[in-house]
Amino acid sequence: MAKPQISAVAHTPHAKYERLIARAKEVPAARTIVVHPCDETSLRGAIEAAELGIIAPVLVGPRAKIAAVAAAHKLDLARCEIVDVAHSVEAAAKAVQMIHEAKGGLLMKGSLHTDELMRAVTSSKTGLRTARRISHVFVMDVPTYAETLFITDAAINIFPDLDAKRDIVQNAIDLWTQVGLGTPRVAILSAVETVTSLIPSTIEAAALCKMADRGQITGGLLDGPLAFDNAIDPEAARIKGIKSEVAGRAQILVVPDLEAGNMLAKNLSFMAKADAAGIVLGARVPIILTSRADSVRTRMASCAVAVLYADARRRVAALPAA
Repeated sequence: MAKPQISAVAHTPHAKYERLIARAKEVPAARTIVVHPCDETSLRGAIEAAELGIIAPVLVGPRAKIAAVAAAHKLDLARCEIVDVAHSVEAAAKAVQMIHEAKGGLLMKGSLHTDELMRAVTSSKTGLRTARRISHVFVMDVPTYAETLFITDAAINIFPDLDAKRDIVQNAIDLWTQVGLGTPRVAILSAVETVTSLIPSTIEAAALCKMADRGQITGGLLDGPLAFDNAIDPEAARIKGIKSEVAGRAQILVVPDLEAGNMLAKNLSFMAKADAAGIVLGARVPIILTSRADSVRTRMASCAVAVLYADARRRVAALPAA
């Protein structure tokens, strides 16, 4: 297989994110519940996304603290509605309640811990669960890779079983297709590309591919098990004799477990200077879930992906029943 030509645009830092943000500006701004935006990065991300017309933010947190952060960093709160609550735990609970009351179409994590937000989201009594497993996708802009790259799940499901992985794969495919990126090439990763009982993730990878063959997973092209090199490098796939539409050209990387995924995403971030936007899927609304260390640009990209996804779901829901 010949090595594909990578355009100069693919090497431009943040080019893939800029395209997503530009497309998000073309759809209606999403009313977004921003949970406890009490540091500069989270508050600036929400405000700048509002200034671009991507989201209409509702800030849920201690009003005095939000105002103090805005004043310290010269941020204009004029575009933002504020719902005053005492602390981060109350902010998470209030945000989830507001989603139930149809007062927002997206959730966005602020400066609180992920566990605090996800406890409210996953509560069996008051949370936002659906029939689909909740999972996380890193939307990565890797300067040295031609494709936008999804990595899943590297933040929510620690050791997912086969049924959970089916939902993890389907969530990622649905995101890819509904934000308008086409039909994704999905690589189910393991340490090797052959099926062996010695490495259980290879067996699950093969099972997931068969599930796709039988219509239990739809919308994407799956192959696996694949090692990381022959999933993303055409020459590595050629040397190993792997012939498929996915090998060497993967767009979605499905990792065996959270540990592997987290290390892979951070490796790309710190060694390949990739940006890693984040979104949680499978809940009643998309959740923009970013790290407190993320740049404002990464938060903007997370907003853009979530807005495009929510808009696509809204348009599908509005279609007349067949």
